[in-house]
Amino acid sequence: MLWKLTTRVTRTAVHQCCGWRARAALAALGVRHLQVLLIFFGLLLAYAMRVNMSMAIVAMTDPHSKHAFNWSTQTQSIILSSFFWGYIVLQVPAGVMANRIGGKSLLAAAVGINSLLVLIIPYCALHGSWKLLCACRVLQGLTQGVVFPSVHNMLGKWVPVAEKSRLGTFAYAGSSLGTALQLMFSGFIAEYWGWPMIFHSVGVLGVVWTGFYVCLGSSSPQDSKVISEEEREYIVRSLGVSDKKYDTPWTSLLRSVPFVALIVVHCGYNWGFWTLMTEMPSYMKKVLGVDIKSNGMLSALPYLAMYLLSFPFGVMVDYSIRNNWLSLSAARKVSNSIGYYGAATALIVLCYVPPSITAAATLFTIAVALNVGHLTGFLLVHIDMAPNFAGAMMGITNFLANIISIVAPLVAGAILKDDTDQNEWRVVFCLSAVVYFVTNTIFIIYGTSERQRWNDPDEELLGYRAVKNEKIKS
Repeated sequence: MLWKLTTRVTRTAVHQCCGWRARAALAALGVRHLQVLLIFFGLLLAYAMRVNMSMAIVAMTDPHSKHAFNWSTQTQSIILSSFFWGYIVLQVPAGVMANRIGGKSLLAAAVGINSLLVLIIPYCALHGSWKLLCACRVLQGLTQGVVFPSVHNMLGKWVPVAEKSRLGTFAYAGSSLGTALQLMFSGFIAEYWGWPMIFHSVGVLGVVWTGFYVCLGSSSPQDSKVISEEEREYIVRSLGVSDKKYDTPWTSLLRSVPFVALIVVHCGYNWGFWTLMTEMPSYMKKVLGVDIKSNGMLSALPYLAMYLLSFPFGVMVDYSIRNNWLSLSAARKVSNSIGYYGAATALIVLCYVPPSITAAATLFTIAVALNVGHLTGFLLVHIDMAPNFAGAMMGITNFLANIISIVAPLVAGAILKDDTDQNEWRVVFCLSAVVYFVTNTIFIIYGTSERQRWNDPDEELLGYRAVKNEKIKS
């Protein structure tokens, strides 16, 4: 009601005071933009709560820090990977649940519960052990396991085709900005207020967002009580999303070669992203000797660049599709290739240049920033292929990809016997580059954004019966 009243008052003021250009611009805004904005902030906070351990653990193990812990590199790798032990559990069920009950309840619960868990993490670490800390991170991962399937489900229902790259990229850019802001300010927070405040600050913000989202969020245009009939009809007609609640076509999914390619490319992204996320602060400190405040700023720079670069990427991809410069599938593959091949090249160069803060910061920034191509690349292919099952598809790919998220930090920890040795770090980064290159090549060959017949089981059944009748007649 608040959103509807605010919109009405604003439109009246604009009609009285402004010209036709302002009125046209305001008419282009709708409830779908509010939903995308809320999702943006939800992902921002979810990722801030997800990645804060990457910087906090640097302060927590600093001998000069108050309440420091004497954890080995292997123990730190276990703590950093423990989030994903829980994260993978609900991926597939969350996709099915989002399809059945909608994504709003799942997203609100995920961020709300995570906020409470983040608030108690310092207590668990100080008065328990690293194992109790791992247990909290596992529970965080368990509840955040519903985030991506629910968000994908809602974007598949809220965002029209003509706006998909722009609004989809904007929503998911919240994860990049949340990562950047958390890394950027964690060092200063730890320096002036102690590392526990890294967790307390974002936990409070998460509780506030949850209250707003419960009041203003909606799972779909059909569920919204404030959307206009014109906007609802525009969205539904553009997407062709059915109101029916279909059972997930498991057989069709598992037999789909493009869907298998989507799984592979998602796994490649998670390997590279989480290797950089979990290991970059340690590399900065152990190899380059960067202090905690500078470490946070330098580690945040790549993700801030990724966030800023997401907007021109979204606009350019939408523009190229709208003007028929590229097909939808080609646009997704070009965007993804810029991200993967660009990141792989930057990491290979990093392996062979003399270690320096400037070179490392520049190449990390290039690797992560170019990886923004995945936002307008494979990440939207689920919605392209089958918007009716986008949540379930994201659940499946994210489940398998996040097994890789568990493995990647553990592999890095196994390689890094001496985390001050540049040669051992070279192996870690070159391995990530190879994974980027191989998985994107598979996606280019076998992936597609064409709408799949099994997106609408009723039409698929009619098609099957027509083929069967033809065979009987012949």
